[in-house]
Amino acid sequence: MRSRQLIAVTAALAAGALTLTACGSRDDKGGAADAGGTTVVIAVDAPLTGDLSALGLGIKNSAELAVKQANEKKYVKGVTFKFEALDDQAQATSGQQNATKLVANKDVLGVVGPLNSSVSESMQKVFDDAKLTQISPANTSPSLTQGPKWAEGQKARTYKSYFRTATTDAIQGPFAAQYLFNKAGKKKVFIIDDKKTYGAGLAGTFKGEFTKLGGQIAGEGHIDPESKDFSAVVTQVKSSGADVVYYGGEYPAAGPLSKQIKAAGTNIPLVGGDGIKDKKYVELAGPGGQGDLCTSVGAPVETLPSAKEFIDNYKKAGYKDDYSAYGGYSYDSAWAIIEGVKKVVEANNGKLPSDARAKVLEAVQGVSFEGVTGKVAFDEFGDATNKQLTVYKVDGDDFKSVESGTLAG
Repeated sequence: MRSRQLIAVTAALAAGALTLTACGSRDDKGGAADAGGTTVVIAVDAPLTGDLSALGLGIKNSAELAVKQANEKKYVKGVTFKFEALDDQAQATSGQQNATKLVANKDVLGVVGPLNSSVSESMQKVFDDAKLTQISPANTSPSLTQGPKWAEGQKARTYKSYFRTATTDAIQGPFAAQYLFNKAGKKKVFIIDDKKTYGAGLAGTFKGEFTKLGGQIAGEGHIDPESKDFSAVVTQVKSSGADVVYYGGEYPAAGPLSKQIKAAGTNIPLVGGDGIKDKKYVELAGPGGQGDLCTSVGAPVETLPSAKEFIDNYKKAGYKDDYSAYGGYSYDSAWAIIEGVKKVVEANNGKLPSDARAKVLEAVQGVSFEGVTGKVAFDEFGDATNKQLTVYKVDGDDFKSVESGTLAG
């Protein structure tokens, strides 16, 4: 080996871009010169520390499990998958920095994440410019796939590199409104959001459907989720006469908000979206949170025959953190990238082409397989074709499913 090659490989090893199992040289087309010499990195970006780490760690672990199983099965002949996880701390600036770092590593052919829609907004262009596939298991803001004017009926896909396995708030908010008005008998709602991309968007789609059904908006308010003192809006809720509170945001603020509403003597349920579905919410809300509700993407993983193997393997892997709300979707997101790589390698005589990222991106658009969460495929916007949602209620120390379905009408 010439000295320049030795220096390059040594630098790559130090940077973690290569593994000792993937030290084969590449041919002039960017493929692997020997059958076992290609490393493909699948990465995760999620909040691995901080208030939302319970969800982020579930995303990381589940995607990592998919990578491990692909290697164990030798699912893509001649390819060794490597896993990398970066912490965005639920911050857009960190997400953008992570995206830039991942793009710089040429072995990265797909990224799972992030959790937060606001973080994704900072990452999409970086990935799209590099033709690097991004699949989020959790983002629900419709604008990420359908453009800023989606609510006006002008849907346009801005970034072709972006996909998601979760359904959107264009469906989730109205689904919650239909359940509350038609089945729970709630007619007067106080709406609160945290002014973030996800929370404000979800609250907006809920409001549109609830008023369309004939429901009354008793009041609206916004909170700073970092303050944890929500006395001002709690006072408004108490005097509004609302029979339910709908909150657009995540569990670190939703739990204390529910607790403070109940402590003020207003014994009405707080309802939110998938961002509050975690055991941590139940802990933060306290005893008064019993009966609070949320919606989340898909059907409960525990009830799906397709998820049994995933759940068993997750337990066997010994992860100390729960797979949480997005575990199944994270596994399926990683597996969609793996399927894309498989299609590209098989179409190129067992090798990765020089334009591997672009080819994998093209392949992912057309993937279709039975995953942990059911059928996994993407429509023309990169949205999941699986539109199912579930209503959950706090019962004991966790959320228990009430019913699953799709948006009526």
